[in-house]
Amino acid sequence: MSSVAARLDARAIAKRIGLVVLATDHTTEADFARLMQGRDVGVYVNRIPYENPTTHESLQRTGALLAAAAADILPDEPLDVLVYGCTAASVVLGNDQVAAAMNSAKPDTPCVTPSSAAFDAFAALGVRKISVLTPYTQDVTDTLVRYFSDHGPEVINATCLGLSDDRDMARLSKDSIIEAAVAACDAGSDAVFISCTALRALDCVAQIEARLGKPVITSNQAMIWRCMRHLAIADNVPSGGTLFTR
Repeated sequence: MSSVAARLDARAIAKRIGLVVLATDHTTEADFARLMQGRDVGVYVNRIPYENPTTHESLQRTGALLAAAAADILPDEPLDVLVYGCTAASVVLGNDQVAAAMNSAKPDTPCVTPSSAAFDAFAALGVRKISVLTPYTQDVTDTLVRYFSDHGPEVINATCLGLSDDRDMARLSKDSIIEAAVAACDAGSDAVFISCTALRALDCVAQIEARLGKPVITSNQAMIWRCMRHLAIADNVPSGGTLFTR
């Protein structure tokens, strides 16, 4: 036995994010890891079963899994932020239902989804009218547009790429994302919103903003920005675009 008494810190890592993602997700965890590097933030991830194609029914089924998934992230220990990393599911289920499910396991913990974070991002940037780009099918896109119109800024126009498998969404080339976002932008919009946590859109924000001359909000960018602000991290992330200056 050592002669040195074991002394315990209150936490192994100062700040804790609990992240729930789909089992098929390729992108969200990597985006969090990259942007949180060096910031003394632990991102603790749990994956839930998910079966493609992406439909209202498959997205709705994830709701019943959220409470258990949140409970299994550092069981019986508090988190600083809870995140459900699926944009389409957050609008199909509704952000209130997502928060209620996750807070049943981790009470009094701020709950962030890509859509709730996007609404906060629009408010921070003074955005009133948006163009929307999604990788989804038309029906899932229509649901997102309705939810955004009811809870956020006016949707001027929406464009979709017609994909139904989130693994294909993750493989969409960055050049495709940039060109599709530029093409989707209406001259009357204040900003462009690019939906879906599977898309590798965070890496494209600065290039799209340079082309359009207006803010670009993506699911993962907004979600990570909102988590950082919950943790009182006000760092600017140059690759994250205009949003990270607010």
